[in-house]
Amino acid sequence: MDEDSKLSRKTLLRAALAAGVAAPVALLGGPALARTTVASGQVPELTPECHDGDEPTIAQTEGPYFKPNSPERTTLTGPGTRLVVSGYVFGLACRPVARALLDFWQADVNGAYDNVGYTFRGHQYTDANGAFKLTTIVPGLYPGRTRHIHVKVQAPGRPILTTQLYFPNEPRNNTDTIFDPRLLMTVRDSGGTREAAFDFVLNVPQTPTTTTAPPSSTTTRPTTSTPPGGTTWTVGTNYAAGAQVTYDGRGYVCLQGHTAQPGWEPPAVPALWRAA
Repeated sequence: MDEDSKLSRKTLLRAALAAGVAAPVALLGGPALARTTVASGQVPELTPECHDGDEPTIAQTEGPYFKPNSPERTTLTGPGTRLVVSGYVFGLACRPVARALLDFWQADVNGAYDNVGYTFRGHQYTDANGAFKLTTIVPGLYPGRTRHIHVKVQAPGRPILTTQLYFPNEPRNNTDTIFDPRLLMTVRDSGGTREAAFDFVLNVPQTPTTTTAPPSSTTTRPTTSTPPGGTTWTVGTNYAAGAQVTYDGRGYVCLQGHTAQPGWEPPAVPALWRAA
């Protein structure tokens, strides 16, 4: 990326607002967006992969889910509630990745995939600021899965990330074995349209543009084998929205009903818990 396309931390945040991407505090029900680390100086976490066995082998490209050679477009039209998904693609230094490929596909309002044509399938590229915007509909449900959107993301010359984006406060989030709260979008209602945001972080080496020191190497996430003292949160417990727990002496309020699992400790999943 050349010098002209590099963005300072403040410039990137201003660009997010100017582009109409709602700030994280205005969007409810999802984890903190990666762009917030631009302001805090934290090292961003990589966007996790998510495979559910829906990718056919090379000889079965007409299979029921992913299909290559989707048309390049930013709008996927059809009946249903209008949904606008926007965000950024970042590298390891939280700098934007220009011309990153995003290939989206999803079910229609009835939970069906178009296996013949390319309805609700399309790819696009991020702009010079690493931004993308997809206009589509809220996908329907089908047996065994919660509501989701599939996407493949690839920085120029880098490996492909295959993952899924999820909606907050969906009842099936708690029963879908593939669901990962780290892939929750932040979503809000705007008239008859739903607006969602998500920032991807790819394993793309970058040189930081500021002298902000990274977090101390001695800082670690809470372990799941031995919870710290002052903890009432426990693995396997069914928590309802509004439930209160403590973790490492700090209070948290449950934002979305779920069954606690290792790796979903309150400090690690702001999509499920907020500090009291």
